[in-house]
Amino acid sequence: MRKKVTLITGAAGEVGQALVKSLSDKNDQKLITLDIDQLPPDLTHISTHIQGDILNGSLFARLISEYEFTTIYHLAALLSTRAEFTPEAAHRVNVEGTMGLLKMAAEQSEWRNEPVLFIFPSSIAVYGLPDLDTKYRFQKVREWEWNYPITMYGCNKLYGEMLGIYFSEHFRQLAADRPTMLDFRCVRFPGLISAFTLPSGGTSDYGPEMLHAAANNEPYSCFVREDTSIPFMAMPDAVNALLKLAEAPRESLTHQIYNVTSFSLSAQSISDLVIKAFPKAEITFDPDLKRQRIVDTWPADLDDSNARRDWAWNPEYDLQRSFEHYLVPNILKRYQN
Repeated sequence: MRKKVTLITGAAGEVGQALVKSLSDKNDQKLITLDIDQLPPDLTHISTHIQGDILNGSLFARLISEYEFTTIYHLAALLSTRAEFTPEAAHRVNVEGTMGLLKMAAEQSEWRNEPVLFIFPSSIAVYGLPDLDTKYRFQKVREWEWNYPITMYGCNKLYGEMLGIYFSEHFRQLAADRPTMLDFRCVRFPGLISAFTLPSGGTSDYGPEMLHAAANNEPYSCFVREDTSIPFMAMPDAVNALLKLAEAPRESLTHQIYNVTSFSLSAQSISDLVIKAFPKAEITFDPDLKRQRIVDTWPADLDDSNARRDWAWNPEYDLQRSFEHYLVPNILKRYQN
């Protein structure tokens, strides 16, 4: 008999590491983690880790023969800045990898006659406002508005959302007996800030990069303008959003795709907070025009009222608590050791 497990792809990334730690305390099932990189030493005892590629079909065939996936957290992705330099690779990982995993989950839903729960983190990158005037007029953007991404990563994530809806509602729709479909749920994250893992190629990473550079006594040149404003979220809230959505009763959900956010602020405001915590910090602004253009198409804030209504989403870390109780103390410890 196959062993029932929870699968986490991209487990060695920023969100993945935090999610593995949280699930180790809450999940009574065995954790299987997958990433092209090894997990940090402090996580190796928590899960059975497989170092491999999300595109490796033979690897997944072997996993399917041994495990029954009841829940899948699909975090593996090539992030926004890196995806612009290697769009073909980004498409393979972000689209083909996602499609293969969704198809596998849908087929497993059929034979077990019970939906596999598929949690998919998406991104603010799926939005594409045409100019700054529109961005300032549409302060809180809803899930179905301005879905015109200008980056490969944003296009990949938006298509991944649509693939999830297809495999959960329409896969094999021409079959005589429509099989049990998978349970696809998606959260669209704002910029994420972690105290414990380093930024890894996101276009919103100027926020966490400022903090880590200041704590490590390194000067930092910010690649966006001082007035650039987008929403952010502390990493514990990001993990909590994934877990809360996964735990929500299916009948309470009116959507499959949900915005979540915590606070919005400008790059200058982040700099001011960093300098307040680290008075010797050296922060300058030297916008990279290509990355600035990308961030300018992202909303200044997100409307997450659907998540608040359907599954009681409510961030635990507002701006003050994020900096004073999570980011600054933990980043200080990181660089003092």
